[in-house]
This record gives sequence, C-alpha cells and structure tokens, in this order.
Amino acid sequence: MPELLTTDEAAEYLRLSERKLYELVANREVPCSKVTGRWLFPRTALDRWVSAGLIAPAALAQVAAPPIVGGSHDPLLEWALRESHCGLASLPEGSEEGLRRLTRGEVMLAAIHLHRLEGDDETANPEAVADAAGLHDAVVLGFARREQGIVVAAGNPLGLSDMASIATAQARMAQRPAGAGAQLLLLALLARAGITPDRLKLAKGAFPTGPDIAQAVQAGRIDCGIATRSVARAAGLDFLPLTWERFDLVMRQRDYFLPGPQALFDFVRRPGFRDRANELGGYDVSDAESVRLVN
Repeated sequence: MPELLTTDEAAEYLRLSERKLYELVANREVPCSKVTGRWLFPRTALDRWVSAGLIAPAALAQVAAPPIVGGSHDPLLEWALRESHCGLASLPEGSEEGLRRLTRGEVMLAAIHLHRLEGDDETANPEAVADAAGLHDAVVLGFARREQGIVVAAGNPLGLSDMASIATAQARMAQRPAGAGAQLLLLALLARAGITPDRLKLAKGAFPTGPDIAQAVQAGRIDCGIATRSVARAAGLDFLPLTWERFDLVMRQRDYFLPGPQALFDFVRRPGFRDRANELGGYDVSDAESVRLVN
C-alpha cells in the first residue's frame, strides 16, 4: 500500500465510509493534505491518529482544545500572538507543564525549550515529545533559536561570569518553577560544572518568567538569574551569554490547520517577524516553522 493514500484508499484503510471520512476532513479531525485539488492521507500519520484515539480519554477525543498557548514564556512569541490577531491566548507556566496540559487537552499549543543534565540539548524537545504518553499525534515546529544567559545589573557590579563565580560570590540567584526550561538549564549547567545547588544562594520563591527576573534585578531584590538576551536588553541590564537553545511549538497534527495556528504561522513567515526578532536581539528565526518532528 502506498505511503500517501487517496480518499477512497484511506476510507478503506480506516474501514470508514467516504462520507464519514469527508466529515472528519471537514472538521479537521484527521491528518491529511490537499495537493492539486485532491486530499491525500499519510498512512503512518493515520496509524498514529488511530493509536492516539485508542489511548486518549474519550472526553479529550471529542472536545476541541481551547485556543491557548501553554508552556514557556518568550517575548517574541508574546508579541507574535498579539500582532498576528490569531486569537490564541498565552498561559506561561513552564515547558514541562505546557506539555502536560497539551496531553490533557487543556491547551492547543505548548511552547518548550528543554535541557538535559547529560546529552545533546539540540534534540531534547522532539525526543521528549516522541517519548510522551498521549502525544502520538503531535508535531514539533521550530519557532526560533534564542540566546540564554545570566542577567545581571548594569555594569555587572559583582563581576559574575559563570556558575562557579555565582557560587563563589554568593550572589542572590533567581530560580524558576520546577519543569521550566530555564530551571532545567540551570540544573544542567550546575551539573556540568560539578556544582551542587546548595552551594548557590537561591532567592526564595520561583520567578515565573524572564521579565520577572529582570524586574527583581532592577529592584535590587536579587543579583542575577537565567533569562534570554532579549529580556536583558529590554530591561537595560547586562547579559552574560551561556548558550543558544531551541524554542519550539508543539501541537496535535489535527490542530495545525485551525484558524488560530494558521494565522500565527502566516505571520511568522512575514518579513516583519524577522525584523522584530532582530530588534529584540538574541534570536535566530532562519528556520522558523520548520518541522522538527511528526510523531
């Protein structure tokens, strides 16, 4: 059987009437693409779609996810959601929580940037989605590469440079919520430097987003924290670069063609999106919307 099935082949393969299949297509509930006026159905995607329906709770299979982007916060994404008029709201609670909400059908997309204690961070996002129970019908799309580092007060008064210097100076350092990408990066950097978290003077309470950290540094409540270059630049703070990371969007395959995501991705393709990324600083959007995984 071919990899790309026609409508009648797909109906036979799924043991559905063509009328029912067209109904699923009209409701964007089945993975398919329209090529030169004909609907084509990737056979492997149909297999995953069927498997996902078998293991997902019935309520999740029937109720459309709300138009919300969960997961991690990002200034460029926040701006794109607003300026694209896509109708998607933002619920930034951290990468791992975003994936959990996506699995439960509580958000339509999850923005993630995951890091490992060991291994290659370049593949951390798609591999986490591939291994996640309940995301057998997910797709991972690139949004941007972005630069993460240590945000410090203007002039870097404590002379900080890396994790070791932060520990030695007993600088008051922000931490993010458990499962947030920046917190995972912090733990990975400490592990690679051979430093245990108890050697740091961690500020009490978690800071939900990068701008929250920048505000606390400006107010003198903390000395430093991990955030993106764009956050530091917007706040007029110094930035000590650490790494470039992948910032990706995850969604169900069936949701990709919905009006909200389509409006967002159409906006991402425009020159104004690249101009804004350059203006904010610390972004590489050359492969935005690239497909990194079809689960």
